[in-house]
Amino acid sequence: MPEEFKSLSDILAKSPAFKGVRDVVDENRVIDDFYEIFPDLKKVAAPVKIDKKGLHIKVDNSVWRNELNLRQRIIIEKINKYFDKEVVKTIKFVSR
Repeated sequence: MPEEFKSLSDILAKSPAFKGVRDVVDENRVIDDFYEIFPDLKKVAAPVKIDKKGLHIKVDNSVWRNELNLRQRIIIEKINKYFDKEVVKTIKFVSR
């Protein structure tokens, strides 16, 4: 195969034209992998969506909302470390 040919996976992973696609995929992976990153939150919190690098999380009650709000910076850092890039900048907690 000639050297100028690239695989589709290489093009999607490295081409600047597909940066937006990669960002959307990573945002959706945050929702999909949330309980893999935070297995202890499975009973009290549920990720809803990501909008402009802001993660929306539904929480069981106001006590948990307050507790997770105090740990917001740690949660953001852990998510971004998991993906090795900044995927989340802010978190909004809402009661169920």
